[in-house]
Amino acid sequence: MDVDKMLAELRLEREQIEEAILTLERLARGRGRRRGRPPGWLKEATAGMEDSLSDEEPESTAEPRKRGRPPGSKAKQSLAAEA
Repeated sequence: MDVDKMLAELRLEREQIEEAILTLERLARGRGRRRGRPPGWLKEATAGMEDSLSDEEPESTAEPRKRGRPPGSKAKQSLAAEA
């Protein structure tokens, strides 16, 4: 057994572990709720995690909400502008 070689490998592994810990700490620190659209890589990563977690059963089968003005609000707005 070469003790020097084993020590070098262990030091290298320790450096890699420390880098991983620092990266995870940075992610944990910056995980507050943010406004706006998430970056693409984050959206893909969280979608992959949700897929693996939701193998049991889907939560709901609701349709996605439509964006924009609700029906009928344009007519109400024009009536208010005329008055």
